[in-house]
Amino acid sequence: MSHANARLTSHGRLLLVQRVATGRPVAHVARELGISGQCAHRWVARYAAEGLAGLADRSSRPHSVPARTAPQAEALVVDARRRLRCGPAFLAAATGVPERTISRILRRAGMPRLADCDPLTGQLIRASKTTAIRYERDRPGELVHLDVKKLGRIPDGGGWRARGRPGSQTKAARNARIGFDYIHVAVDDHSRLAYAEIMPDEKGATAARFLTRAAAAFAAAGIPAIERVITDNAFAYRHSTAFRDAVTALGARQKFIRPHCPWQNGKAERFNRTMATEWAYRQPYHTNSDRAAALSPWLEFYNNQRQHTALAGQPPISRCH
Repeated sequence: MSHANARLTSHGRLLLVQRVATGRPVAHVARELGISGQCAHRWVARYAAEGLAGLADRSSRPHSVPARTAPQAEALVVDARRRLRCGPAFLAAATGVPERTISRILRRAGMPRLADCDPLTGQLIRASKTTAIRYERDRPGELVHLDVKKLGRIPDGGGWRARGRPGSQTKAARNARIGFDYIHVAVDDHSRLAYAEIMPDEKGATAARFLTRAAAAFAAAGIPAIERVITDNAFAYRHSTAFRDAVTALGARQKFIRPHCPWQNGKAERFNRTMATEWAYRQPYHTNSDRAAALSPWLEFYNNQRQHTALAGQPPISRCH
């Protein structure tokens, strides 16, 4: 495809050589088409040497790129991406290759976006929708996002991720109900500091108790007060007297997202995805207790050590003091 400022398309080049073939001077035809004589002579020569194929666009890529990253380094980056399943900022720390170089390497290698991949296997599974509208509150505690992430409990011995698909199990075993874990999460809008607990349900009283404990955890981390709480329109948040009383006890105001607009609670939704990728589905667990026990250490790492791309590579705790 011709570049944006090209005077001649493939059709224009063919028109050029056809007019010259009638015996007209190249300079006259070039003037008619608004190009230089040098350009016209080049296309005429290419047509004479290669025929119609000579009028096609050619790549402007150089024959050699001496400064290109060594193949060994590119292979190291691609291997690290497959093993660690993380973005350029974290791959740069793991491999020593600059972050922007890693982005080009992954693009050349045809690696899909992490958002389009299964968090456990890394295999491409779907495309995702994004929004370019972003905001951030000015101080910690000004706005806290709440949400609930529902995960199926893991049977003793591990689920299908640990043991494979249950092709040989009986129908009763396959259909046995083991229930769900409800992970209540709270994320501070400014600092991205997060708090999460595994609860038995998502009722209003449960959400109220969680909010009270989340406020205490935020206070211990350097966020003394919560001014606003934003949630989706779940029944527990909108109609529970216990939850409304818990918000009032904190001296906060409750806000709701617009119906069917989950991106307005996007920081909690994004944390849910990170939590699922880096904790819930990071490895196959053999019991539900094993997964539950791994949540608290991961939260400690997330808040105090994990680089956050929205915070210029700093952990959330860096914005709480």
